[in-house]
Amino acid sequence: MNTLVYLIPIALVLGGLGLLAFLWAVRSGQYEDLEGASWRVLDEGDGRPQN
Repeated sequence: MNTLVYLIPIALVLGGLGLLAFLWAVRSGQYEDLEGASWRVLDEGDGRPQN
């Protein structure tokens, strides 16, 4: 029972930090371009224009 006194607040703090990190990511635009990363994987990146 003594360990729950420590574990519950630690879990709440870590959950709050995760929520804050998620909200920061949403506000900073991390989820704006979901398809761009998948297209960049296929790009050869040699600098030549695509035909």
